[in-house]
Amino acid sequence: MSIDLDAARRFLYDDARLLERHLASTILDGAPPEPVLRALRAYRNADGGWGHALEPDLRGPDSQVSAAMSALDVLAQIGASGDPLVTETADWLQSVSLPDGSVPHVLPSASAYPRAPWMEPNDSGFLTYRITAHLWRLGTDHSWLAPATQWCWQQIETRELTGYEAFFALTFLDAVPEPRRVGKALDRFRALLRADGSIPVPGGVDGEKITALQLSPTPDAPSRALFSDDLIEAGLDALAAEQREDGGWDFDFLHWSPGQSVEWRGIVTLAALETLRTHGRLGQEAVQR
Repeated sequence: MSIDLDAARRFLYDDARLLERHLASTILDGAPPEPVLRALRAYRNADGGWGHALEPDLRGPDSQVSAAMSALDVLAQIGASGDPLVTETADWLQSVSLPDGSVPHVLPSASAYPRAPWMEPNDSGFLTYRITAHLWRLGTDHSWLAPATQWCWQQIETRELTGYEAFFALTFLDAVPEPRRVGKALDRFRALLRADGSIPVPGGVDGEKITALQLSPTPDAPSRALFSDDLIEAGLDALAAEQREDGGWDFDFLHWSPGQSVEWRGIVTLAALETLRTHGRLGQEAVQR
């Protein structure tokens, strides 16, 4: 299954945010990361947190945990270990942490602004898994990391996780440097997987799921032990086939506003290209132009 990379690039120029445009140049073409960092800083607030719809499902300007997670997503993608933004973001996360070491899903300030239906203020801590994973990958020794890691392990080893909780927990297991404990924990996730390797999303739109390639996006990840080579190859075929006529990819969760929809499409298009490149599905000549 071939990918029209030129059409994908046109889609990013047409519809993606400046942040994803610069990320594409860095990830696909080896461009320096400084423009990514400049674009990212536009979403930062004076309190050290992140807002301004960096996470497109929360449209307000105030600092939110999901936006901090999105900032760390970007910093991890470009390998920005040692950048002061990593420590400063962890400082902000520590300032909003709950007593058990986790961070809330949505802070109360979100209620004043447009937001997705699932973004009501609440103290669910499941974003803690992915945030902690990024901090491990970025090599920080921030004091917030140890209690957050302990919270993640306690949840994984004592609770049955589903949907996005399971997705983010697998992200944590792929990053935390405890291989024996990780291997044992991964067995708890096998029963969640459907025949195609996906996990359904309780309460999502009809057919919403998290695919095997989203659950385990890189070949060397510990989570890859959950999926056969044939299943991954079938997933790559399906991902390539999902490229739309406009050159981009779409997402299967709720499209609840025009701004959210176009911004998420830029994010998932870049994610699709990165996954396909990582698995050798984009020709090197086509990528490095």
